[in-house]
Amino acid sequence: MKLLRINMENLTYRYEDLPDSELLWGGRALTSKIVHDEVPPTAHPLGPHNKLVLANGVLTGSLASSAERSSMGGKSPLTGGIKESNAGGTAGLKLGRLGLRAIIFEGIRDDFQIIRIHKDGVEFEPARDLLDQPISEAAAKIRQRYGEDVGLYMIGVAGERKMLTAAIANMDKDKSPTRFYGRGGLGAVAGAKGIKAVILDDTGVERNKPKDPQRFRSAMKIYAQWLREAPGTGKIFPELGTAAMVKTTNKLGALPTRNFSTGSFEGHEAISGETLRETILARGGEGTPTHACMPGCAIRCSNIYADVNGKRITSPIEYENIGLLGSNLGIDDLDAVVELNRLCNEYGVDTIETGAAIGVAMEAGLLNFGDKEGAINLLKELGEGTPLGRIIGGGAELVGKIYGVRKVPVVKGQAMPAYDPRSIKGLGVTFATSPQGADHTAGQTVRAQVNHHDASGQVEVSREAQKVNTIFDILGICYFASSAVAGRFDLLADMVSGYIGREITADDIVGLAQETLRMEHAFNRGAGMTKAHDRLPEHFYEEINPASQTVFDVPEEELLAIGTEGRVS
Repeated sequence: MKLLRINMENLTYRYEDLPDSELLWGGRALTSKIVHDEVPPTAHPLGPHNKLVLANGVLTGSLASSAERSSMGGKSPLTGGIKESNAGGTAGLKLGRLGLRAIIFEGIRDDFQIIRIHKDGVEFEPARDLLDQPISEAAAKIRQRYGEDVGLYMIGVAGERKMLTAAIANMDKDKSPTRFYGRGGLGAVAGAKGIKAVILDDTGVERNKPKDPQRFRSAMKIYAQWLREAPGTGKIFPELGTAAMVKTTNKLGALPTRNFSTGSFEGHEAISGETLRETILARGGEGTPTHACMPGCAIRCSNIYADVNGKRITSPIEYENIGLLGSNLGIDDLDAVVELNRLCNEYGVDTIETGAAIGVAMEAGLLNFGDKEGAINLLKELGEGTPLGRIIGGGAELVGKIYGVRKVPVVKGQAMPAYDPRSIKGLGVTFATSPQGADHTAGQTVRAQVNHHDASGQVEVSREAQKVNTIFDILGICYFASSAVAGRFDLLADMVSGYIGREITADDIVGLAQETLRMEHAFNRGAGMTKAHDRLPEHFYEEINPASQTVFDVPEEELLAIGTEGRVS
């Protein structure tokens, strides 16, 4: 297994061997280690000293179900701290087949390049004919030029303009470039480095094979059975996807509504997972409520949304998109939410950050809550690169500063996902204390068997969730599988041992997750973050959420226990 370093300033590259002793370093562990070890914490995120690291999970490329995820890492231009964002799709599989655990992009340049990686090396080509285009059109040109079966990483116009909402896309198994490394503005880092697209061409390369096939297959068989038998992965996600959460969070008073002013939306039924499924089925054609973004995924939580004529519009419609682009904006029209989602995909921006930014703009009075046409037009300004569009493309915190808005739902500069922290207090702890900024994928607690409105015990719930999420990010397994695994990490250790041919224990995996979090906290301290950054915006502590009749009241001394001395346990 190798690492590939690419210097974008002079367009050179070199391979490095990944030592056998570091074969467990994958995904988020590897991106954070390289950023921690090689990037000065005070570096400008868009400058020459930052690095963009793409790393496969340990099991990515193994074809284990739901284990084709990979991570992007770097210093975030949005938070100013360390960042990891991960996604499914097919590019990680191609990366693994090329024998690469990670690609490290260094340096910056003013023009844009296509980087083609194949079994014989790396080639660079100018990307002029791909610029200023919707991502779907640029991706189609790439497939036509380089072949339908290549893997792809790509930025859109937001990344070209170095907007802080900029994301990085890769393709799903149906070749749709709609699987995004969305959080943290890493698309802007790619733009600063002149990376328009990375092509992964595995022509002539054999598929990956486990080092101990019998051990790997035995463990994988049990793991697949767990996925089929667990209610979430076996039934709820395949039927309703993540949008199943709409009714759950609305009932808890946690569905963000009109810039997080309350947690219950009167129009939630119209944009619920059930309505989404019924609409897709009724329209037929190219739409489907059950779809796998990765080859061989048993969970199949994705979907494809079609118009009234059955013609595909975009994919996928996730809970986060519904929450931030729907209820958070006061919009109860599913087709309008989908159009906002489609535009975000075409411009290459994070739907969470963009929805929050528009919500703050509505709070400022630029347009009214519920104005779906106004929201769509505002997002189109982002795509056109107008001054107002660039402000929206700068994220929720920037919009709040420019328009003098006090109630801005961000932590460490990054917008909150679709959960009001006054109603799901464990996630409030995660938002406040994770080194990743406000990010549900850094420590999801919504399914924990606790009273989410009660402050007691929430720090421990978040601490455990942060560790578990990191484990799945390291291995390259979709976090949704965690409900089926249920902490039985010995089986995951067996899968890893069989795949890489080195004895790995559950303690090794847990220990690496803890070390990863320690490094991330340490980097952020070096970047100037203090205990003062580990808290929510003050209005969440003081203003009652009318839907839950709660404020965020987890004691600050308990919050500060997370991250002390760079440790989370």
